[in-house]
Amino acid sequence: MSWLVFAFSGPILWAASTHMDKYLVERYFKNSDVAVLLIFTALIGLITLPFIWFLEPGVASLGFDNAALMALSGVLIMGAMLFYLRALQSEEASVVAPFFQAAPLFGFVLGYVVLGETLSPTQMAGGALIVGGTMLVSLRSDPRQTSFNWRLAALMLACALAIAVSSLIFKIFALREEFWPTTFWMFVGEALFGAALLAAPSYRGQFIDLMRSNPGAVLSINAANELINLGGGLANRYALVLAPLSLVQAIGSTTTLFVFAFGVVLSIFWPALGRENLSRRELLQISAAAVLVAAGAVLVTR
Repeated sequence: MSWLVFAFSGPILWAASTHMDKYLVERYFKNSDVAVLLIFTALIGLITLPFIWFLEPGVASLGFDNAALMALSGVLIMGAMLFYLRALQSEEASVVAPFFQAAPLFGFVLGYVVLGETLSPTQMAGGALIVGGTMLVSLRSDPRQTSFNWRLAALMLACALAIAVSSLIFKIFALREEFWPTTFWMFVGEALFGAALLAAPSYRGQFIDLMRSNPGAVLSINAANELINLGGGLANRYALVLAPLSLVQAIGSTTTLFVFAFGVVLSIFWPALGRENLSRRELLQISAAAVLVAAGAVLVTR
């Protein structure tokens, strides 16, 4: 199966997860810190560990240094998610999303310097079309924005860099130690990040309050959401084993395009869940972006 299938599975599933995140935040997390959402992410990773252990009993035989670096990949991913959620606290998603385009740029530099990866001119053109198509959806004028938001830029550039470094570490060890052992220790890192959040009294109190007030809904919706997110993450990381880091991250940046596309579908068929602008201009914009991404996908596989 082409690596492109796995690479696009990530942003498609992440886009679905984003809409579920929006529903969760509006319905259950209005009075809670966004960091509490990451505790649920860590719990799903923790539950997954015994299954990977059963499939790959040799995961515990890795040296401490290697295991620690793999776990660092998971910590970095959780840190990137926290930066992103913090940015969303003060800005609209359409303002935050364009900064994700920095991740492929970081990935290209890291892939070239550390892994010696090089892209052909055709592949670079394809990656540029994919990023450009995504930015066409992301970059919309906002009359309320009168000055450059340095806090937002710092948060999202830190997020993009953390994603790129985490992906680099994962790829190095996935190629050397195989996919599942690397995934196991990455989930250990995510679990450690969640444990650190639970150790903080304020986060622990908010988590307990949520579980007491709406245990069934919070657990079921969060579990479904995190499983979708997990599927996207595994598909994206498997694509990293098969293709250059910068290309996989360029395709990963199309999450914004799929978020908007799903939002249009929700706005048409389930208006209570979707609030996208369905004007002719907006629909032409997403159509043009889809054409650019499709053309880029064709070029990166050549």
